[in-house]
Amino acid sequence: MSDDDVEDDVDDGEASESEEGGGRRISGAKIALFAGLPLLLIIGGIAGAFFTGLLDPLLGAESAEEDHEASPLASNVLFYDLPEMLVNLNTGGKQTNYLKIKVSLEVESEAMLAQLEALLPRVVDNFQVYLRELRVEDLNGSAGLYRLKEELLVRVNTAIKPHKVKDVLFREMLVQ
Repeated sequence: MSDDDVEDDVDDGEASESEEGGGRRISGAKIALFAGLPLLLIIGGIAGAFFTGLLDPLLGAESAEEDHEASPLASNVLFYDLPEMLVNLNTGGKQTNYLKIKVSLEVESEAMLAQLEALLPRVVDNFQVYLRELRVEDLNGSAGLYRLKEELLVRVNTAIKPHKVKDVLFREMLVQ
């Protein structure tokens, strides 16, 4: 081996060291990743908190406006309590099951209360006919209760046309 070969080997060693040193340098993409990703997560978290309403207590001004808007609505809400109903359910067999239900109707005005009072026998009849055809399986779970609520709402609105009930609310419901 000559001195020139040794110098070439040393030069190759220096070149490989400088290549290794270049690998240790942080590239622009890595800087953007390490600085941009946390910044993006923070901005996304703040935006998510804003849109879900978690920042409303901190902002304060909007909640005061909502309180003023909510108070007149609460005074306009009227409820009419229907009499308690006890019906036997359709079992198709020898076993007898009963449904005991108490319902309130949400109405818009006091004039509607008088109209509802006058048509109460028709409303109760529509409810009784429908409830007697129910099976225990029809009342299982929240989906069953939602369907029952929607059916009762349709039936009461049909009975008191042209007036309209806003909602049917369950005060008590017992299946035995």
